[in-house]
This record gives sequence, C-alpha cells and structure tokens, in this order.
Amino acid sequence: MSNDIVELKVLGLTYSQVQSGAYALILSQVDGPYRVPVVIGAAEAQSIAIRMENIAPPRPLTHDLFDSFSHAFGIKLVKVFIYKFEDGIFYSELTFKDWNREIVLDSRTSDAIAIAMRTKSPIYTTREILEETGFVMENPNDELPYDDEPTRTEPKLENYAIEELEATLTILIEKEEYEEAAKVKAILDAKKAARDSAEK
Repeated sequence: MSNDIVELKVLGLTYSQVQSGAYALILSQVDGPYRVPVVIGAAEAQSIAIRMENIAPPRPLTHDLFDSFSHAFGIKLVKVFIYKFEDGIFYSELTFKDWNREIVLDSRTSDAIAIAMRTKSPIYTTREILEETGFVMENPNDELPYDDEPTRTEPKLENYAIEELEATLTILIEKEEYEEAAKVKAILDAKKAARDSAEK
C-alpha cells in the first residue's frame, strides 16, 4: 500500500463540542498516534452506536438492510476511502466487488463507516487528510484500548447542554433503553428548571 494511504479504525463515539445536537465519530490511525473526529447526525450516530454495542434492533436499520442486500446478491464491500476534506465535510467512496466487476460509489462518510462496521471492511484515507484534520493524543495510553468492538466514551451527563441531553434522550428511547433514558430525563428536567428559574 502507498505511504500516502493510511488505514483507520473506529475508536469511539462522543458528543460534538462544535455542533449542538450532533455527534463526533472518532477514527483512529492504525498503528499510529492520530485521531480524526468526524461530525455526524443523530440517526447515523444511533446506527453506529447500535453496532458498537452489539444491540440487535427489533427491525433492521437501513445500514443492516444494505448489508443483507449486498450479501444476498454476492456483492462485497472491499473498502471505504475518505478521499477529500473540504469546507468541514469529509467525502467518501465505497468500492464494491462481485464476481465480474468492481464498482466505486460516492457516499456520505457516516453511512460508509456504518456499513463498513457491519461488513468488517477496511477504512482508508490519505496522509494529507489525516494530518489536516487529525490530532495527536498527548497521553494515548490513558484512553480506552481499541479492540474489535470499540467503546463509546462520553463526558458526564451533567456536563451536557440541554440540546445534547434532548438528543441523547431521543436516541435512548428509540433504542428502548428506558433506565438510562430516565436518568437523562431527570438531569434534563433539572437543567430546564434551573434555566427557567434563572430567567425569572
């Protein structure tokens, strides 16, 4: 493989500190120090979180359906390639292969990674993109170790903004994690009450 191409792996999922109501998917350089945050939407975050935590939804999500469809027709996802970063947006393509052909399709990066996680396909980017968008952990040994199933790492719920708590509550309810949803709702209600009191 060219030295200009770098393999990435999914490290974790957290809440975006830049865009309210969004999430940051953290990609990690394989055998390297760089971490790349990719801002994704709530629906894509839910799909990725479900796969990370090995939760079986009662009905297939879109990315699960895509995986089943490709298997049924003998199509294999060979790789995901994040080929461009422009105006804060990552651009990706999916390379598929069947018995006769190899086809490359454009994709949103969040969808590409959600599918790659289900098919256990490799994820690549260029060294230029890695160095432009990534950061190096000061103490990489302090973070949770990566294995085949990445771990979702998050700040304390009490530190979330109201909008982030509302987004979290929606995802937990959709996943039917009602015990956690109750905890989030209690914190959300307390924050709203404090805000309303301060505004009076």
